[in-house]
Amino acid sequence: MTAQHGQTTIAFVVTEDWFFASHFLPMARAAIAAGHAVAVVTRVRDHRAVIEATGARVVALDAERSSLNPMTAGYAAGQLAAILKALRADLVHCIALRGILVGGAAAALAGIPRRVYALTGLGLFGVRTDRTGRLARGALRRLIRGPLETARTRYLFENPDDAALLGLDPAGPRVTIVGGAGVDPAAWTPAPLPPLPPLRVALVARMLWSKGVDTAVEAVQRLRAAGIAVELELHGAPDPSNRRAIPEATLRGWSRDGIAWHGPSAAVAAVHAGAHVVCLPSRGGEGLPRSLLEGAASGRALVTTDVPGCRTLVRDGIEGLVVPPDDPGALAAALARLAADPDRVAAMGAAARRRILEGGFTEAAVAGAVARLHAEMLA
Repeated sequence: MTAQHGQTTIAFVVTEDWFFASHFLPMARAAIAAGHAVAVVTRVRDHRAVIEATGARVVALDAERSSLNPMTAGYAAGQLAAILKALRADLVHCIALRGILVGGAAAALAGIPRRVYALTGLGLFGVRTDRTGRLARGALRRLIRGPLETARTRYLFENPDDAALLGLDPAGPRVTIVGGAGVDPAAWTPAPLPPLPPLRVALVARMLWSKGVDTAVEAVQRLRAAGIAVELELHGAPDPSNRRAIPEATLRGWSRDGIAWHGPSAAVAAVHAGAHVVCLPSRGGEGLPRSLLEGAASGRALVTTDVPGCRTLVRDGIEGLVVPPDDPGALAAALARLAADPDRVAAMGAAARRRILEGGFTEAAVAGAVARLHAEMLA
């Protein structure tokens, strides 16, 4: 889309086209419906067409997602600054941590003060609890709230913990908190629960150590050794560009005795339909996990960990059960409670569906909130 005379231009900056296509298309549609020209600046692989179908323009930027090397990031920021100037962008909407660092620097170079910094979780920086992790989070806070911030910068978070980590009041005027990327409740509808036993548990995620996949495997192994009928299905691919990826050989080695890794699935709704519980025992670093949103919209009880993002959606004892991270014993106990109580499984699944519909976690609610933020900034 080319900006018409008098039309404002919003440039979304995101490192990967698949990430924008899977999470943020409703935001692009809402911006276009509001009369803005929209450009998505990203590394283009296989999703140009689906993004362009919204009416947005796709502009290629080669930037390696897994690297925060200052020289590499600086080169990408210089490229991006030239693109933003050519687009005559009025507002730069930076998505995820690397998008914020590179996009914020590029917006500064291009002289564009209106910026949205949309933090979708801290990834590895949010998982590490050692001194290196604490120092890294402090450095990120000083950078984002320092040279990358302007008086017109606004912040978009998926949970209040990330706002506080950057030294911002989650209820303050510069902060908007949304229900992740939102989910379309018409696309994720509850199916009848399968017979119990066994308790069927689905874990749908990228196969990363940070997602706690190994914790789920150990919990189910313990339960089955104790004679409790529980089955675990793992759906997702290792991410070769992510240092936290679980080796495929490890995933295949886990696939026995009631545990099965199926690789990536294009039919996640069918996965949820065959499950009683959607589980994500994350170790942290989440914004608001899409797998939990989809599981909740599908009317499934949720079992997750007490980390930012996960605990924002799931209230312990209502939509599901919340356990400490990296604790296979606690996770096994939670699954055992559900395996013994089919009525509770059904009630929690119904509550999870209501949470999506009434709690601001739909695509429409999220896109609407972002559209109002854009309108306020461009007024």
